[in-house]
Amino acid sequence: MQSDRVVVTGRGTVNAVAKNVDAFATALKAGACGIGPVTLFDTTDYRTHTGAQVTDFDPREHIPKTFSLKRMSRSDCLAMAAALEAMADAGLTPISKAIAADTGVIIGGGAGGMLECEPVFARYLESGAGRMPGSPFAAFSCASSADHIATHLKLMGPKTTFMTACSSGATAIGYARDLIRLGNAEVVVCGGAEPLCRITYSAFNALHTVDPDYCKPFDRHRRGLTLGEGAGILILESLTHARKRKAKIYAEVLGCGISCDANHMTAPDVNATGAAGAMSTALADAGIATDVVDYINAHGTATPANDMMETRGIKAVFGSRAKRIPVSSTKSMTGHTLGAAGAIEAVVCILAIEHRFVPPTIHHDTPDGDCDLDYVSNGARDMAVNVVLSNSFAFGGNNTALVFGRFSGNRGAG
Repeated sequence: MQSDRVVVTGRGTVNAVAKNVDAFATALKAGACGIGPVTLFDTTDYRTHTGAQVTDFDPREHIPKTFSLKRMSRSDCLAMAAALEAMADAGLTPISKAIAADTGVIIGGGAGGMLECEPVFARYLESGAGRMPGSPFAAFSCASSADHIATHLKLMGPKTTFMTACSSGATAIGYARDLIRLGNAEVVVCGGAEPLCRITYSAFNALHTVDPDYCKPFDRHRRGLTLGEGAGILILESLTHARKRKAKIYAEVLGCGISCDANHMTAPDVNATGAAGAMSTALADAGIATDVVDYINAHGTATPANDMMETRGIKAVFGSRAKRIPVSSTKSMTGHTLGAAGAIEAVVCILAIEHRFVPPTIHHDTPDGDCDLDYVSNGARDMAVNVVLSNSFAFGGNNTALVFGRFSGNRGAG
């Protein structure tokens, strides 16, 4: 196995509070809320009408005219916009043929082009036709974001799409890191993308897991999550490759831990065994002790069960120090972007390290006895952030934890 370190050299995002990384850093520091009325489709018949929608999103403001949008869904456009920003941020635009030949694309997602497919299926049902048109569905598969990024940018390394529900984006980053460490790629474009769509919106409404107003992670009066949409993309590189081309290094991917609750299709394990296992594995993989973690970016969905479980898991891993570690849920600002969540939150972690601050958990007004950690509820906190743990816990008990660290040229090999 290769031992080269893996570093972050590019970042890109489009989400409900910002359409680029610099604006995202500003929004996080300000505790901006991206939750508002959903206008992508009619929400009249639902119990909720809000979401963290990316408003005024014009793909042509982010994607050059040389790229055809004809067969690109909203999800694909969000992913492409974030990927292009990340590539430019990494100094890889235009990318040389030599680097492109060894650059992979690993994307997490879920709904894919479902927003575009839903009206096609509705018209089919209304028409009573015996045969459903196939071409619209073929154009918007769940893997199409990775396909478009690879095809348009001519990236010929490993290409994979992950669908582990709400941990998809984080799992994609962990897998990308492993590809580089194994020597299967020098550079990987990785992250996640997810659009708002009717089927997702109706499913979470049916489960009664959404808050009619806005989500309030870890608050005693929390009633559920707020669905969101967006994309987060990182450029990962081997340290050797990054140094060779004199790339700017924003952070290092130190560790990844993956586990399964083996408990229930939607409900988390209340004992937090799987969540704690993912966190512990990530820290062990990073080779660091619990006392060096400066900040935890929580999964923090604002559902009663998840927030209590995650708090319990953090206590199990960090013991008496748990209450002294700043913990925040940035889903209170961006909404829960499902397959993109772990990737957008990875961008949050990189920004926290770079700009030396911890973003707040907004809407957290009333403490809960079962959720009694330091949730950074009074605005962003300026502080040195060197090591961050980021949690992503998904339906089916699919848990992924990532550890990011401030880059130091003296750490380990490389």
